[in-house]
Amino acid sequence: MTGHFDINQQTYDWCARAFEQVRKLLSLRIKMHHQRHQIDGGEIFLFNHFARMETFIPQYLIYQETGHLCRSIASAEFFARDDRFARMLRDLGVVPNDHPELMPLLARDILRGRKVVVFPEGGMVKDRQVVDERGRYSVYSRHAQTRRKHHTGAARLATGLQVFRYAVQYRAARGDSAMLDAWRRELGMATVDEMLAAARRPVTLVPANITFYPLRVSDNILRRAAEFMGKNLSKRAIEELVVEGNLLLKETDMDIHLGEDLAVHEDLTWYQRPALRHLARGLPSLSAAFDIEYLESHWTRRLATRGAQQVIDGLRDRYMRAIYQSAAVNLSHLASSLILAYVERGVTRVGAAEFRTALYLAIKHVQGHRNIKLHRGLCDPARYQAVLDNGPSALHEFFDSAESAALIERSDDALLFKDKLVQEHGFDEIRLENPVEVYANEVAPLAPVGAAVAQALARNTTLGAEALALERFDDEIKALAWDRARYSQSEHHDINQRETATADPSPFLFRDGGARPLGVVLVHGFLASPAEVREFGEKLHAAGYPVLGVRLKGHGTSPWDLRARSWQDWLASVTRAIDIMSALTPRVALVGFSTGGSLSLIAASTGAPSIVGVAAVCAPLKFRNRNLRFVPLMHGANRIVNWLSSYEGMMPFRPNESEHPHINYRNIPLRGLYELTRVANHLGTVLDDVHCAVTLIQADADQVVDPDSARIAHRKLASLDKQLHWVASRRHGILNEDVGATHTLILDFLAHCAQRDESHAPRETR
Repeated sequence: MTGHFDINQQTYDWCARAFEQVRKLLSLRIKMHHQRHQIDGGEIFLFNHFARMETFIPQYLIYQETGHLCRSIASAEFFARDDRFARMLRDLGVVPNDHPELMPLLARDILRGRKVVVFPEGGMVKDRQVVDERGRYSVYSRHAQTRRKHHTGAARLATGLQVFRYAVQYRAARGDSAMLDAWRRELGMATVDEMLAAARRPVTLVPANITFYPLRVSDNILRRAAEFMGKNLSKRAIEELVVEGNLLLKETDMDIHLGEDLAVHEDLTWYQRPALRHLARGLPSLSAAFDIEYLESHWTRRLATRGAQQVIDGLRDRYMRAIYQSAAVNLSHLASSLILAYVERGVTRVGAAEFRTALYLAIKHVQGHRNIKLHRGLCDPARYQAVLDNGPSALHEFFDSAESAALIERSDDALLFKDKLVQEHGFDEIRLENPVEVYANEVAPLAPVGAAVAQALARNTTLGAEALALERFDDEIKALAWDRARYSQSEHHDINQRETATADPSPFLFRDGGARPLGVVLVHGFLASPAEVREFGEKLHAAGYPVLGVRLKGHGTSPWDLRARSWQDWLASVTRAIDIMSALTPRVALVGFSTGGSLSLIAASTGAPSIVGVAAVCAPLKFRNRNLRFVPLMHGANRIVNWLSSYEGMMPFRPNESEHPHINYRNIPLRGLYELTRVANHLGTVLDDVHCAVTLIQADADQVVDPDSARIAHRKLASLDKQLHWVASRRHGILNEDVGATHTLILDFLAHCAQRDESHAPRETR
């Protein structure tokens, strides 16, 4: 019967290719996170089970990455009829769970280098309720209609395999070549040496967690089509078509996190190891390691088998804990846990702003736990900071789902939690009826998640604007690390290795030295980083000003990062910095160099009440390089090339001869130049909306920015308090180099802004 279940390589390859094509059509984004060589070294892979698609995706991913064939186990009902479907399952390495030689068959495959995929929960855990109030793990059994412990099959397989490996090593040490050769033939191996090498490998289990995000309960075409073709769908069918259909048809992340490997022999106790070795010494065959009649046939083996059972139970508990601890925590997990925490405290109505801030704080607290796996949405500040706003975001989508399930009600300023949140729901209903509870249940085994929510609720009651601002500045540091990692992949290496910038590109905040009511936001120029203005920032801080040096998105990381950004992304960086500084000081002045000056003026044009002044140094409206007029045309050509082929573009980057190569990018993305021209064009349209005090400083022979830019800007500014200073220099970087006492001019302007009030008369000079 074993031969009947041999894997068919041709069928396996065909199915892998077919799934690769289907995967391209789906909206399911599959990502497997693991350590290097972890899949190659693993033997038994264990996964949680929440959706039907999980039963075939892990095998595909393992095969795609390593070329190793995989065995898996399925219900015997699929093999009841020897039809085409059953034969295909056998060809793909699927074995019925009632196969009389199941364990020896799987063990033989492992010894021959194949992998085994196991779902130890034994069925789909739709409610994700796996831990009770005492912290014990169990799952709901549909057949028994009660909760039970997880299956021990994988642990039993691993323990029996360890016993056989001990047996091979024991026979080899005794020189029993006849027995070794017999086992070699039984395993189908070419040589005894090959079998000995397999016996020396550790029995390795790899626990893994599959997490889907987001979970949607809205109707879809699969459910409607199924109902149209065959009416009277059961609750179970409706629920699975809606929930799992949305996982496939709507943009969904499927994150697979592989936990730390478990090697059977490493954690054996002082009496378990001798027990397994005792069973190994008299073992007549591989099958005997799993034969209960043989293991119970002598009193010494019975005693040793008790020790083996302890190994099995301990392994089961360890890998189930590891599986559940590897869940990828996402925004919906934290939002759901926060909602239920409020409900448990008897709170049925909470202010929308209060909830958003508490959720933001929970994100910040959970980030501090290094042993927690976080979904990328909780790692990228550009994504999770959106919870503080009331606009479209992942949180908005979560609220939509919870509201459509009648779990919450929303108004502009509050959230109302409904009684349905704490009602009981059937196993085949809960994913549709209460996705909030499903999300919260999934992270219930993760103590740091509950702790983060509790900390956030406690801290939110006393949190001030200043403390929140400091958290947001911390996000600016995190954003640099995230963006750097994102654009340091192999496809970015060729450009990245040519870069010459060595100066620290980190944003900075200096605020411990003075009590002045005026804070300064420093904005660097195109291709640079906060390093360009850091030295001047230190000088301002020494003069008593709180100072924040902002990093414009796309800068200080990789030219590839800059290529992906728009000028609105740069402006958003400046706006965030203004918001942070506005919470730390009542009034804010902006000091920007080059493009940073342009962005500062654009930010001031919005009329933000905290902005009292802008010092713009060499801010461009026009450029010396006349070729920039062709950049929009070239950018459009690049986009056409990208549409028509996989080639990156006609000229995606061009070299940059910088005045400060240790600060600036060596390669300029053409998209960046295009956005640069858009900033200049937009600035020209908003200067008549700038009413705060403005100082313009311009190098009279600037080789980058046409000096006429300053004249035009000064003329168009609506401000009655404006100055234009000329610096005699052919250099562009006059702020960084303090050419012509540029620093003094700015310090004088800031002193003016600090002293200025409504009683002062405006001034206008040239």
